[in-house]
Amino acid sequence: MAELYPFRAVHYNQSLVKDLSAVICHPYDIITPQLQQELYQRSPYNFVRLEYGRVLPQDTTIDNKDTRSAATLEQWLKEGILVADEVPAIYLHDHYFTYQGREYKRRGMVVCVRLEEWDKMVIRPHEGTLSEPKSDRLSLLWACQANTSPILALFEDLGQQVSSLLTSSERGEPMLSLSSAGGESHCIWAITEPGVVNQICSRLAHQPLYIADGHHRYESALIYQRERLACFSSESASAAFNFVLMELVDFSDPGLIILPPHRLVRGISKSTLDELMAKLRAFFEIEALPLTIPDVWRQVDDLLTGETNQVRLILFGLEAEHLFVLRLRDLFAASQMMPYFHCELYKQLGVSIIDHIILEKLLGVGSGSEDALLGYSYDKQDAVNKVLDQEYQLAFLLKPIKPEVVKAIADVGDRMPRKSTYFYPKLPAGLVFHRLL
Repeated sequence: MAELYPFRAVHYNQSLVKDLSAVICHPYDIITPQLQQELYQRSPYNFVRLEYGRVLPQDTTIDNKDTRSAATLEQWLKEGILVADEVPAIYLHDHYFTYQGREYKRRGMVVCVRLEEWDKMVIRPHEGTLSEPKSDRLSLLWACQANTSPILALFEDLGQQVSSLLTSSERGEPMLSLSSAGGESHCIWAITEPGVVNQICSRLAHQPLYIADGHHRYESALIYQRERLACFSSESASAAFNFVLMELVDFSDPGLIILPPHRLVRGISKSTLDELMAKLRAFFEIEALPLTIPDVWRQVDDLLTGETNQVRLILFGLEAEHLFVLRLRDLFAASQMMPYFHCELYKQLGVSIIDHIILEKLLGVGSGSEDALLGYSYDKQDAVNKVLDQEYQLAFLLKPIKPEVVKAIADVGDRMPRKSTYFYPKLPAGLVFHRLL
């Protein structure tokens, strides 16, 4: 199944770059224009210049954000700002963070993984993708010939065999250690002992890997591989472009947190909004929940996280004073309204009910106008506030997807609607990365 390999990571030279927290950045897909500006100002060596550079009005095909990223990479390597390790390693990464007042640690290992086409089921996706982000990452791959940020993927650590190997490798001072302004901290160790490296790779060689975050990066790497082979068909199977950078995390890791991307909708006509409640009653039992009661958010949490097979959703926006709890009446009838090729588990997901039945069928929000009409928030109260502030008209609050559901969907070769999961927190870019040279 999956082929894992150690690699010679490129990372910041701590003798020249003292404050690593000032130079790592977010992955490209959550960098807003405002955040991009802040990262540029944070340090002249902030990794945003490689991961997601500025677009300028005067850009051309030979001078653009990607060619500038490539030039910056070469300059930083020449100046010693970035250095490559001499010995290939698997990199143990402990990511510490706080969520809802609790402290967590998510443990991963950063490795190179051989690219496999989807139909081989060696690498398994769980969400749909869009073409534009793939195009962006593909352009950067051709320019920099580097995986600038790792894909987050999941694996099953049967008997905790890999965990025990990682624990035994957690000795001495980490090669990289930092605390960021966002309250997160990171420790990285290089595992170079050949026996341990071989054991880790062999223990995962007979099982698939599941992409959690980074579907676009993986698909871009596949396209890049195909294009490289078309140009240079004689290149070796061991050539670096046949591999992609991943951070692997155990499905049972206590720091694996999945947030639901709550749906936000705007641009809906008054007549459609006026008819929505009546249309919803054809599918759901509806209960009003006053927004002003003291424990409303605890009740919302209980409704969305309670152990039940019943599909529950929460709607806000039809009345300023009330949330509406939607309980699906007839799952079979709802499933008949979804594309036939999806599996039964897909049709039972709250995100599928919202996207296919409420958004598409009842509100007429189709894929052609999604970007203009749809938004996402990973915090319930923030989603409601965006409606109160009239930024959006409606908010649909979702139940979080469990890791075992991600695995089950991927195992049958299906994919959830895009933006069904948000693995929190995102892996940063700039800790260690892989050059395809």
